[in-house]
Amino acid sequence: MKQQLKTILLASLTAFVAFSLIAFPDDSFEASIRGLNIWWEVVFPSLLPFFITSELLIGFGVVRFIGVLFEPIMRPLFNVPGVGSFGWVMGMASGYPTGAKIAVRLREEKQITRIEAERLVSFTNASSPLFIIGAVSIGFFHDAKLGVLLAVCHYGSNALVGLCMRFYGRAEENKSFTRKKEKAFSIKRAFQEMHEMRMNDERALGQILGDAVINSIKTLVLVGGFIILFSVLTKLFFLIGVSPVIAIFFQFILSAVSIPVDMALPLFSGLFEITIGAQMISQKVTDSVLPQAVLVSFIMGFNGLSVQAQVASILSATDIRFKPYFLARFLHGTLASILTVILYIPLYLNKQTFELNDIPVFNQVGSDVWISSLTAMERLGPPITIFFLGLTVFLLYRRLRKRST
Repeated sequence: MKQQLKTILLASLTAFVAFSLIAFPDDSFEASIRGLNIWWEVVFPSLLPFFITSELLIGFGVVRFIGVLFEPIMRPLFNVPGVGSFGWVMGMASGYPTGAKIAVRLREEKQITRIEAERLVSFTNASSPLFIIGAVSIGFFHDAKLGVLLAVCHYGSNALVGLCMRFYGRAEENKSFTRKKEKAFSIKRAFQEMHEMRMNDERALGQILGDAVINSIKTLVLVGGFIILFSVLTKLFFLIGVSPVIAIFFQFILSAVSIPVDMALPLFSGLFEITIGAQMISQKVTDSVLPQAVLVSFIMGFNGLSVQAQVASILSATDIRFKPYFLARFLHGTLASILTVILYIPLYLNKQTFELNDIPVFNQVGSDVWISSLTAMERLGPPITIFFLGLTVFLLYRRLRKRST
């Protein structure tokens, strides 16, 4: 009976979305174009180098080398192997869903257990510095100083989530296997294990490179599909009146924490898609930027249902469960909001007062660098995306021809 109700619910929701697309074709098309532009101008070209590099580093055993070196740090802090440090750093540098992608690859290579992979996924999916400082702080709020506050709170709370998740699954882990005694720190042993792992990979260099490109682009195409889908869904929910109705519920929550209730609709939108929510929040006029910073910190920590759907799809090919990651998102958003309140005065107000007196030139230079980076992405992103999509088609065609002959 439960499965039948689930079937009816899913079928009804899909039919409802289909009818909404028919009822609002122009708005749906504009929303899909917006999602497509975000993907091929920014997301694809910014994530592709990290995806390909991570695939190559795993294939050549470099990640195993890093894992041996950072085992004494990652195991006591986060209760994950040293290879988790690679996923953590790459996830912060490139943004979501890089952390999930790397955790899946490490799980496929059997370098981490299922429980360790679930811990790793929970704190390695973060916003990139380009998004926090370039897009949100400078692009939406026109305030580079706000980026420092948001970045510190976002990455600091992310580390706190990792510390909390170190206790996750310990009972289940103790029942399923007995952990080997960790060996002492040794660069020589790290090199030996890197060499051994590379020798165990029987693929030729050309095949490793081809697999890295193909696997990376497959994941990015999947990511693009979810970005477009949730861009359309967010627009449809607003047009048919669902968003304003649900936003009433968020008004009670916001009033309880002394945040203006007119932030309810932007908050609800941000829970679906971070970029849209952050932009809507920045457009609201408030006496202080603190309420806006708190809400932006929360939705960035929550990741948005669009990013969560991307992660769920990436994890679905493995035995890694989605629930720990989902629960960790609420924890990340809550901790980020609390840190924003605590650090607002020392990292924003005090800094703002100091800079108003001294008017440093480097602040303007820093803003110009981030703006130039975003402009370059928008200009060079589409040709880069088209080139690598064409390269992937060519590589797949060559492999099909080899198999047929």
